[in-house]
Amino acid sequence: MTDTRSTHAMPSPAPSRHGDHADILASGAVLWRVGSDDDATGGLGHGVQVALVHRPRYDDWTLPKGKLHRGESMPAAAIREVAEETGFVTRLGSALGEVSYAVAEGTKLVRFWVAQALGGRFVPNAEVDEMRWVDPTVAADMLSYQRDLEVLRRFTAIGTPSATVLIVRHAKAGSRRQWDGDDDLRPLSSTGREQAQRVAELLPLFGPDRIVSAPPIRCRATVTPLAEQLGMHVTDEPLLSEDGYRLDPAAGLDRLHELAAQPGVTVVCSQGGVISDLVGKLAEDAHRRTGVDPDDVASRKASTWVLALRDGKLLTADYYPYPTG
Repeated sequence: MTDTRSTHAMPSPAPSRHGDHADILASGAVLWRVGSDDDATGGLGHGVQVALVHRPRYDDWTLPKGKLHRGESMPAAAIREVAEETGFVTRLGSALGEVSYAVAEGTKLVRFWVAQALGGRFVPNAEVDEMRWVDPTVAADMLSYQRDLEVLRRFTAIGTPSATVLIVRHAKAGSRRQWDGDDDLRPLSSTGREQAQRVAELLPLFGPDRIVSAPPIRCRATVTPLAEQLGMHVTDEPLLSEDGYRLDPAAGLDRLHELAAQPGVTVVCSQGGVISDLVGKLAEDAHRRTGVDPDDVASRKASTWVLALRDGKLLTADYYPYPTG
């Protein structure tokens, strides 16, 4: 489950902590891809298509979604359910809020994300007998439920990003007062090491392409399990450490923009003061669109900001205060 703060161009229902007051928890996604030139129909963007699934049991067209397994997080369930219903490997992007409605068992709450298709092939099964890639305007006409249509509208209001940056604050370190050496060498505590393992479970759901870290050991150690799991190396970036950023904030912001200009998904691990300032500066021109207060940017230890950008401009900013998702 997640306590994601999701703020977008079209306001979405506020997420409830751990699905308060819901009898059934589920996750889903607006799965998208860029089709061929022959597929382009002038909708959301050149050739952008979304996936709809048909369920023979209900004879409906809907967005891929499903119930959580015991102990499963909301983001992990979204990835799994999309794979089971469509056959596609995906990576999550912006959160799209949640919907709730009455079912026989009580109240069902479904949390949605944007999910980019990375590859796969649909195979009909007992639950889903057909899947179609369609332009979002066509999808709006096909969907069987108003609640799905509202989620699709949130997706079209946001659009698809050119890049995503995941900004992670380092996990909990040992006490500064009890550490006599160079503060950059202060290691993670046992709690921090556990948080780093959780980070390594959450962030792969967003499909990182590269990992960058401020040099302090507590920053690198936070993303080392992630790098090991993904088979990536961690690149040092002194401009995004507290010491480097304090000396030249403009250079640090420029460096973040350089990272955001790279296609795909970049993970950046840094320190609290740097993160609050960087996210605040990005949000200055996007306050009304994202709902982020530039002067009040949260940054708990082992938390993550998921920033979706297009051409350097902030589209959405989702805050995950806990590495458990």
